[in-house]
Amino acid sequence: MTPAAILHRALAAPESMRALSAEDWNALIRVGRAERLLGTVAARAAPLWDALPEGARTCLAEEQDLTRGDHLAAGWEINRAALALKNVGCPVIMMKGSAYLHAGLAAAEGRRIGDLDILVPRAALPAVEAALLAHGWIQAKENAYDDHYYRTWMHELPPMVHKERGGVIDVHHTILPLTARLRPDVDALIESRVAVADGLFVLGPAEMLLHSAAHVAYDGEFEGGTRNLWDIHCLATDFSRDDAFWDRLAETADRHQLRVPLSRALRLAQRLYGTNVPETLAGRMDLVDGLALRKLHGRDRFGHQGAKISDRLLYIRGHWLRMPPLMLAQHLGRKALRRRAQAQPV
Repeated sequence: MTPAAILHRALAAPESMRALSAEDWNALIRVGRAERLLGTVAARAAPLWDALPEGARTCLAEEQDLTRGDHLAAGWEINRAALALKNVGCPVIMMKGSAYLHAGLAAAEGRRIGDLDILVPRAALPAVEAALLAHGWIQAKENAYDDHYYRTWMHELPPMVHKERGGVIDVHHTILPLTARLRPDVDALIESRVAVADGLFVLGPAEMLLHSAAHVAYDGEFEGGTRNLWDIHCLATDFSRDDAFWDRLAETADRHQLRVPLSRALRLAQRLYGTNVPETLAGRMDLVDGLALRKLHGRDRFGHQGAKISDRLLYIRGHWLRMPPLMLAQHLGRKALRRRAQAQPV
């Protein structure tokens, strides 16, 4: 069993932690930290806490403290953003970790939470940005090219950081880059919204899972894929308690051109965590799945990523899907020149 597989099994079947050796625990803790999932392991271990080795309990308890701090900070950042944006005249929809936390979903249990991600209509971006600037957020990207790149081609504004608290907010107007080959129906995404506290919203169940699937299986290079696939496992497990969910998910995926990344994400979640998925929706494994699995199992017992070739191929694939070839060449060339200039001695 790979060190990563020990982590996958601990999450999916917490009772397996009873039988771990000292070497297994070392691998689990290091890989769990590297994947930002050790807090989730701690949450899953709660029912068998007294049966765990003392050293493991100490490490997991420290992670629980960090997670509680994350959740408190995220809750405050949500509160401050809600106050800043209450008069912008458009729905403000939270996404990813903050949405799971604010909606009280199982995916938030033990989850480390970083940036606050929100979705607003594109026409509202000037008002939303102005409101955030007025309440202490500033642009995190100072480079003119980066600013132009985000505003012209991406699915979000350049990140904004609060000048006092340091909290980062990412303001999205859709869920995939404008240069991507797939074009989700953002109006339908916004229409799916479900009200939560503080005048804020989250995406509807099918749309929430689809966004997570697009993020892990299309928009990126499976970086952080172990955690993103755990999110998908939790969301699918929660939402499928409604018998009509899977049919609604398939219909929604077709509407947003996201059937392929959805199926891939569900297959991989099934392989890692045993997620119960209809075979007709999961489909068959392919070459990209194989590369992803090599990367997802690639960490050694120290938490270092060892699947270098798969990692590089997935990186190239992610950029290829994100933008047309000429734009990709220009973008990567510009980034390479900037790195070279930064490396020059002053």
